[in-house]
Amino acid sequence: MSLKLYNTLSRKKELFKPINPEKVGMYVCGPTVYDHAHIGNARPIIVFDVLYRLLRYLYGEAHVTYVRNITDVDDKINARAAQEGVSIGEITARTIKQFHEDIKALGVLPPDKEPRATEHIEGMIAMIKTLIERGHAYEADGHVLFSVSSDQSYGCLSNRSPDEMRAGARVDVASYKKDPMDFVLWKPSPQEARGGGGAGGKQTSLPGWDSPWGYGRPGWHIECSVMSEKYLGKTFDIHGGGADLIFPHHENEIAQSTCAHGNAVMAKYFVHNGYLQVEGEKMSKSLGNFITIHDLLKTEKFGGRKWPGDVLRLVMLKTHYRQPIDWTTKALEQAYGELYGWKEKILSLKVSFQEGNRDYYSGFPPAKTVIDHLKNDLNTAGAIAELHKLAKADDISDGHSLFATLNFLGLASFDSMARFETYQEGTTIIDDQDINVGRVEELIDNRNAAREARDWNEADRIRDELDAMGIVLKDGPERTTWEIKR
Repeated sequence: MSLKLYNTLSRKKELFKPINPEKVGMYVCGPTVYDHAHIGNARPIIVFDVLYRLLRYLYGEAHVTYVRNITDVDDKINARAAQEGVSIGEITARTIKQFHEDIKALGVLPPDKEPRATEHIEGMIAMIKTLIERGHAYEADGHVLFSVSSDQSYGCLSNRSPDEMRAGARVDVASYKKDPMDFVLWKPSPQEARGGGGAGGKQTSLPGWDSPWGYGRPGWHIECSVMSEKYLGKTFDIHGGGADLIFPHHENEIAQSTCAHGNAVMAKYFVHNGYLQVEGEKMSKSLGNFITIHDLLKTEKFGGRKWPGDVLRLVMLKTHYRQPIDWTTKALEQAYGELYGWKEKILSLKVSFQEGNRDYYSGFPPAKTVIDHLKNDLNTAGAIAELHKLAKADDISDGHSLFATLNFLGLASFDSMARFETYQEGTTIIDDQDINVGRVEELIDNRNAAREARDWNEADRIRDELDAMGIVLKDGPERTTWEIKR
């Protein structure tokens, strides 16, 4: 089976044919670094990480370039710096550091390129100049704006005409715009901000750079047009992101890039993941259900416990990327039980993760049935169903295949399995506590037997004993799991 992807441009699933199989390129919009990334931000990070892994598997690691940008010049960043009374550089540096730590816990591979907007200001100025020269942009009141009416193909991605967009769009209707749909390429910054050095400087208000149109800063959309061209060329294979970016961000990127370069398309395939809600409601700070990756990993704000990154990843993969996903405690608990059940199954098949086995296991490919599901528009839900089938096998080669497949999906690594193997062997250090794992499992088995015999007093006594040992039990529909009391 050849790789097929749903292309937002055509509104259908298409056979993936790269421009050059020796140089497959993918650009995905990354974070705006002013605050912790929320769990909705994690979805495209994980989805396109899986696609990146699949592309490398199909075309070879040396033949795939994955670019994921960082937006480090934006009015939200400026506002946060002013609010805290610190430099813009301090806000962006600490947020980028936290972002990298959070997504590493999710099993995400680093992209091949991670450009920052502030590193490409000259390229943005050059593209804006070209758009003005070609009649697609104009200066007005210290701003430079893209003229939507100059682009006959505008609306090709969102599948709406400019007239339809004007009727219901929430756009900034400024007096200096020739058309309400025109969007900003460059905007002025106050002269007193000079000397701050852009996003890395000391200013806490607005960054700025010298340009032919005065001291100012770029609009949001222009950065991705410039950085994608820089690293992937004027036309490349895949542009990805969340469905919320279809309009206006990706629509405006297409307009800028095609009008600047004279190309018919910016990218051949636009791939978008669906929305995420929390416990059946849209995630928002006003509803009190706004949850960050950091919250899930490091605090007990959701579900009363800290969640391992591989569990968060599995919850994401159990729903097809184009479908909406409901983030619930129940889903996390189920994924926790499934994932650790698979890991226990691998160890039960006598697969050992001692250091001397590392190279040996690295040669095992993921299961073909899983790859086939992924090649069908990244059907991770189908791939997870195959994992359940693999976990029913009963010899060491099947254990190798199960591990190799979990590893390919980013749900286990040799090192994580080595730690898990150590935890199962007896007394070990977990979260700085001495825990006799064998004794814990024995007590859980005894408690389960007491519950089956309806001896509730004995079951409660064992739970109390485990609690005194610092162990918290989680009774699921299929099995009881445990963790260290935080």
